[in-house]
Amino acid sequence: MKKISTSLFISGIALFMTACNTPSADNTNTVAKTDSISFDMSKAKSAIADINVKFSEELRKGDSVGMASHYASDALVMPPNSEPAPKDKIVSAWGGAIRMGVKDVKLITDDVTGNAEVLVETGRYEMYGDNNKLLDKGKYVVIWKPENGEWKLYRDIWNTSMPAASAK
Repeated sequence: MKKISTSLFISGIALFMTACNTPSADNTNTVAKTDSISFDMSKAKSAIADINVKFSEELRKGDSVGMASHYASDALVMPPNSEPAPKDKIVSAWGGAIRMGVKDVKLITDDVTGNAEVLVETGRYEMYGDNNKLLDKGKYVVIWKPENGEWKLYRDIWNTSMPAASAK
């Protein structure tokens, strides 16, 4: 049972996501007009790709603080088989995954959609341990939002695609 729980926990510690920053009612039209003119989806996708690379590099270094720095101030990580982790718990959640043997994560973005206020990334992940051993693979959804001029993960949820271990 511990082996199953550990595997499920590890699969729970794998990805990022962020939500929307709603403009106030008095400037909604101005914001919408400005954003539609200045928003560049290709730049946003490039920014997300860059953050995903940094995130993976930080995991390989065992840097849970660096990993957590990519999350918004009001972020929420929602790993499988665990309670959601708010911003103040994200460092310890990723630190726990590192201590349990997660050494690397590969993030494969399948789609990014949205606008200047919110982006939704869907993709797949693979998590590895010692000797490049596959620990978990699955899919994720990250909701991104802008904060202080950068895209930040606002909501991060993922789940495994690996078959459940049979109960004996």
